[in-house]
Amino acid sequence: MLRYELLMLASPEITKDEETNLEKHIDKFIGEAKGSILTFDRWGKYRLAYPVKGNSYGVYFLVRFDVKEMEVLQELRRMFYVKFNDIVMRHMVSRLDKDASLEYKRPPSLEDTPKRHIGFLAESELKHGSTLLKDDKALRQAQDDREGVVEEEVSAKEDEKIELADKKEQTAEIAAPGKDDQKNEEANKQEV
Repeated sequence: MLRYELLMLASPEITKDEETNLEKHIDKFIGEAKGSILTFDRWGKYRLAYPVKGNSYGVYFLVRFDVKEMEVLQELRRMFYVKFNDIVMRHMVSRLDKDASLEYKRPPSLEDTPKRHIGFLAESELKHGSTLLKDDKALRQAQDDREGVVEEEVSAKEDEKIELADKKEQTAEIAAPGKDDQKNEEANKQEV
């Protein structure tokens, strides 16, 4: 048996019904070809590097399967172009090594809560007293992060003030000799 993986980029508006329909059709198709699906994973929603069919986001699915013949791949591609043209924006089939592990590290999706946004949620929770974050450790971390940001902003403003004061002093020093020279010239003219 030959092992393949199919990576699909679906429309960001895909519904659960369309997902199950897609999974059933692929499972039925691979089954008819005397193959078997090993995994069908929904990776999640991601921002795309460039728009695909007018969409800046897309939902990725990874399917790994075994089949006996390579000719099945042509029929699979036809199925995506004809039947699922409005749901699946792009797809790619790759051959896998039979002995290779099926483990992979999925990149974090937009549906997963990024850690850098916890600070914003915690700040909102502190202001409004809501319970968006139930994890005390995350809340404390967000408070510490916010305090560090405020301290950095204050120190940056102080540095700017010091630089501005130094520039004013330098300007005053440069301008002062010029005034003294003018006064000296006027005094010399009056003496003559």
